[in-house]
Amino acid sequence: MSLSVSTGGGPGVHRSVDGSVAVRPFPAGAGGGTVGSMTDDVVKVRGLRKRYGEVNAVDGVDLGIRRGEVFGILGPNGAGKSTTVEILQGHRRRDGGEVTVLGQDPGTADRAWQARVGIVWQDESAAAELTVAETVGHFARYYPRPRDPAEVIDLVGLTGKAGSRTKALSGGQRRRLDVALGVIGGPELLLLDEPTTGFDPAARRQFWSLIRRLADEGTTIILTTHYLDEAEALADRLAVIAAGRVVAEGEPGSLAGRAQARATVHWAEPDGTARSEETDTPTRTVAELAGRFDGDIPGLRVTRPTLEDVYLRLIGSEDR
Repeated sequence: MSLSVSTGGGPGVHRSVDGSVAVRPFPAGAGGGTVGSMTDDVVKVRGLRKRYGEVNAVDGVDLGIRRGEVFGILGPNGAGKSTTVEILQGHRRRDGGEVTVLGQDPGTADRAWQARVGIVWQDESAAAELTVAETVGHFARYYPRPRDPAEVIDLVGLTGKAGSRTKALSGGQRRRLDVALGVIGGPELLLLDEPTTGFDPAARRQFWSLIRRLADEGTTIILTTHYLDEAEALADRLAVIAAGRVVAEGEPGSLAGRAQARATVHWAEPDGTARSEETDTPTRTVAELAGRFDGDIPGLRVTRPTLEDVYLRLIGSEDR
């Protein structure tokens, strides 16, 4: 199987209509590494809009993403997450609004800008007959200052598979290879679109470790997902998108007033009856119960709304 190379457009591995694989690299001369503006927000989005026929896929999205953070975009399927990421990467034209990524408009950005942005789509796959090392090395040649291929292969945990053909990799290993191709040029910004869809729980957690390693290196990461645990585990901040609009934005622990929400104190009466009480002062409630029970409180738990509770409320309010 041959590997065909297309010189236009952005990075990535794209499957053609005939089933062959076309690599659309960054052109020679495009910059890598971490040069560029050091302003706080590397992504600025105001009033972003995109329509498909009569459908408002993205309907006035505002975002500000800071250098070095992991920013999660959370929402159900069809919410507009992937379209937003495609616009940020320059892969899709917007219909309205202002977008600046690393100081340039993605719709008109120059070739040097393209090498500063890596992207991993939902359904990418590398050429089946090439080995992992051959694939990563091939991509590295399109950058004037690429990362060392062996270092990148080690970073994504594929050193033991470097000599294996990509068709022999598991689903999780193929996604790790996709990430390797996304970071080989040393991008400042990495866009991950639903990266763990279809993973089993163990593979997902291994992939999370990889994302944390990249974040620790200083890479700014935008992660779209519909997995709540993934968003909470990885994101410094996140936005919830529903029906093409941002309905909440903030840190996972405080999203939509979560940190200030009323607590619920749970306990069991002496006869075993389960009881609970919502309160703004859980410490006082627990102290009162301790006095009543003269010590240990059976079945004591104090809970606040989970991210899932907040998410379902936000999504539900958009559906009504």
